Amino acid sequence: MKTDRKIIFLVAMSLQVAGILHAQDLHFSQFFNSPLTTNPANTGFIPDADYRLGAHYRNQYSSILSSPYKTISVFGDAQLFRNQIENGWLGLGGLILSDVAGSGGMRSTKIYGSLAYHQQLGNSSLLSAGFNVGWANKRIDVSKLTFPDQFDGKFFDNALPSSVILTNNNVSYLDIQVGMNYAYFPTEDIYINGGYSIHHVNGPQETFFSSSLDSSKIPMRHIGFLNALLKVNDRVIINPNMYYTNQAKSSEFVVGLNANYNLSGEGGEKQLIVGVYYRAGDAVVPMVGFEIKNIRFTFSYDATTSSLTKYNNFQGANELSIIKKGFYNENNSDTRQVFCPKF
Repeated sequence: MKTDRKIIFLVAMSLQVAGILHAQDLHFSQFFNSPLTTNPANTGFIPDADYRLGAHYRNQYSSILSSPYKTISVFGDAQLFRNQIENGWLGLGGLILSDVAGSGGMRSTKIYGSLAYHQQLGNSSLLSAGFNVGWANKRIDVSKLTFPDQFDGKFFDNALPSSVILTNNNVSYLDIQVGMNYAYFPTEDIYINGGYSIHHVNGPQETFFSSSLDSSKIPMRHIGFLNALLKVNDRVIINPNMYYTNQAKSSEFVVGLNANYNLSGEGGEKQLIVGVYYRAGDAVVPMVGFEIKNIRFTFSYDATTSSLTKYNNFQGANELSIIKKGFYNENNSDTRQVFCPKF
């Protein structure tokens, strides 16, 4: 039965090959731990530090596919001229994304540089705007591909002729994103942040087929998010999050929260992190993590709730995120204004 389910699943996926070759953007369930892919205005938008470094790994459909979808990102960003610009600063950052999609060996590589400007408005709010520019490449191993007309009723045979014709197997293009953020922090115990970004604003072309410029243009992607940090007491800070994205005819809505529990008293050098999120119509995403001396490890698991459960037995994807934050001079941690609640 398990083998039959895998075959049915593979058939369903293969029927979407043309759509996959014009794929939607990648996504992370832990979008709040991937700031530069969510919004370029997040570059240098670090309420409790001067810089941060992070890495993210996602593995999807490993229970069904012998070659599951794997996504890796590495990023870093920092605040510049914090002491030279009155009530403001620049954010500078970089991001590398690598994605492998299925047995067809579709590989995406993207490298971005980000710049943002942050201006404090009075003592309790901050407005930010930013953009990033990057080089993107997508390539595929045609010898590993099979198409719907190569299915003989039981198996896919790539030795059979196919009506699907790819004119090239490697495409590259320039990619640009823009975004804005606003943060409100009326007290030391309340921090609220929202943002909006538009991706692929330059309309890059991406296709392996011979087609018109309009049909191969990557649709603009819109992302909006809202989050908060609320200090309940000296032991607990809760972090509700809401995220929505839309690209062409696809959309995603995620809502949930996580909480940090202070395990070490004043300073919060050791924290336990637990949370749960829901992606509408698709998955429940529990999360657990640990933070020690400004290094945060979080693990989440997508438990499928959609009709795909009949094929993958609720086993969707797992993600691991690691983020390190810090100050250029640790003495700044005692004197620099921190905009969000802390232990």
